[in-house]
Amino acid sequence: MSLLSVDRLDVRHGLLQAVREVSFALEEGEVLALVGANGAGKSTLLRAIAGAHQPSAGSIAFDGADVTSMRAHKRVARGIALVPEGRRLFGDMSVEENLRVAMRVDRRGHWTLDRVMELFPMLIERRNSLAGNLSGGERQAAAIGRALLTNPRLLLLDEVSLGLAPVVVEQLYKSMTSLLEGGATLILVEQELNRALSVATRVLCMLEGKIVLDGPAKAMSRELIVDAYFGLRRAAVQGLR
Repeated sequence: MSLLSVDRLDVRHGLLQAVREVSFALEEGEVLALVGANGAGKSTLLRAIAGAHQPSAGSIAFDGADVTSMRAHKRVARGIALVPEGRRLFGDMSVEENLRVAMRVDRRGHWTLDRVMELFPMLIERRNSLAGNLSGGERQAAAIGRALLTNPRLLLLDEVSLGLAPVVVEQLYKSMTSLLEGGATLILVEQELNRALSVATRVLCMLEGKIVLDGPAKAMSRELIVDAYFGLRRAAVQGLR
């Protein structure tokens, strides 16, 4: 049984259909790189899986249970955590207070406050600083740490490197090495294709709300993904799995 199963999912923003008949399954331990141009529907798909956006059609199952209509906080309690684009920290609260908010979910697991600080040492000296005063990289580390403290079985990371300097992105990915090596199950939205391919076991490319490429990362060339990204060889790239 797959950890996550998405079946013929449609998601709308008013009259705009952002996700169109998307179906895929994710096994425990997979790292899925979700790629595509701006407006392809990637963030909307993640928000629908997390329960932050209700789909108009289709279904989402997690660990064998239908969660399509389940509220977001109940999905967190079941083990789905989203790190949204823009980080969404509480700016008037300290780093540690932001992290402790997630601990109220009270899911047992590997992740504790000390382990998060060990994973992201950049936060140690900033733990009492207001989140609103953090740099972009520090905010992203705090947002990922907050999600980890819910001890998720599925972690959704939206635009990890967006707006960050290359040296900061390198630090973040270096810090995440132990997370990835620990067998975490992730869906990662990442604009830097090389970075995404360096950590993914599987690649899924979206175009105009639809999946146009889905297959093992090791079987993907950069040219194939770029062509799918821009819709140049849509018919040729489907069904690689």
